[in-house]
Amino acid sequence: MDRLVPRDHREKVALFRHSLIGELACRDLGRGERLAHLRRLSAERVRPPDADSTRSYSVATLERWLYAFRRGGLAALAPHPRTDQGRGRDLDPELRELLCDIRREHPSVSVAMILRTLRADGRVGPGIKECTVRRLLRARSLPRMAPSERPGPRTRFRWQTERPNALWHGDVCHGPTLLIDGKRVPVRVHALLDDASRYVPALRVADNEREETMVDLFANALTLHGKPDALYLDNGSTYRGSVLATACGRLGVGLLHAKPYDPEARGKRERFWRTLREQALDHIGQVRSLDEVEQKLRNWLTRFYQVSPHAGILGRAPAAVYAEDDQKTLVDPASLRDALLVRAQRRVRKDSTLGIDGKQYEVAHGYLAGQVVTVARSLLDGGEPYVEVDGRRVGLCLVNAVDNSRRARPPRQAGEQPPPRTTGFD
Repeated sequence: MDRLVPRDHREKVALFRHSLIGELACRDLGRGERLAHLRRLSAERVRPPDADSTRSYSVATLERWLYAFRRGGLAALAPHPRTDQGRGRDLDPELRELLCDIRREHPSVSVAMILRTLRADGRVGPGIKECTVRRLLRARSLPRMAPSERPGPRTRFRWQTERPNALWHGDVCHGPTLLIDGKRVPVRVHALLDDASRYVPALRVADNEREETMVDLFANALTLHGKPDALYLDNGSTYRGSVLATACGRLGVGLLHAKPYDPEARGKRERFWRTLREQALDHIGQVRSLDEVEQKLRNWLTRFYQVSPHAGILGRAPAAVYAEDDQKTLVDPASLRDALLVRAQRRVRKDSTLGIDGKQYEVAHGYLAGQVVTVARSLLDGGEPYVEVDGRRVGLCLVNAVDNSRRARPPRQAGEQPPPRTTGFD
């Protein structure tokens, strides 16, 4: 059940909009710089939630989302329900064929431009909406075909953020395969790196690259060091899941991904992995467990890396530069626990039990038997799951079949529906 997903379609849309303007929300830019970034984002094509095709958004729309997020956070980015829902207008058969013929003749023209031209010619009225035309073209298998554009060469610059905790890099390093208790165990080192100071706020050694491992590492770093303005990650499946994206959106942390096949864009991260390999990982020696590998790497971080001069920060030590940050944004434990709250749907059996992660739990309220309930649990502390019923938390406990054999059946509880009365209907 460890899946952190949006509550509904509105939060899914809000998270999608936050992914577009998140990098601007966490940066202090002048009007000219902000406008340049907005124009760049407006030229990109993205796929909205539950959409079959990609589209782009105007500068005005992105700017409106940016200001809304700064005023009201993630909730301000959720769309409002339509007032005219269920009142769609049908298109005339002649107009349907005309729209399809235009798309076949001009496959790269947007729906907005098609309708604007037809309205100027007097062929359609203002009642025809863009979404209606898009659904028609999608049903006829006539998607928009954008013209191919070859990106030109770009000039690279050496850059870094202006202060610690403005940007964290996240990645995983493949270590050697160990032979532990007769089994071959791969070593995967997960770590976060602060951009401005090159300080490592969190490191974890595991045998996998699952998203849950990265989320646990990120939560541990937030608890100890506060939250960064943004998180800069690779494009692997470890960092593209809904758990990390939803948690960052709820916490107001910008989530950035490097472009594929561009390792130079992650130079600081790759340089740290090279240092880790040369000074520690390649000389790990005989170990008996992954915990021992992690302990040795942590000792190397504390005794050597964090306190040694770094050429990228003018010969200063990462720990010293990181300690100079006086703008740390501490995370309230309750807010962090809610941000890492995962939910799943489960049907309660007739004996008031349900299975979660291979364990059998029972519900205290008997009237929930046979119903589909929402089971929630926070990934922060690995707490016990509970059931959400009408805005309340109903606790769960592990099933003890032996003790239940000696328990008396409880009476009907409040909230249970009474038996139907006899109506005489045959």
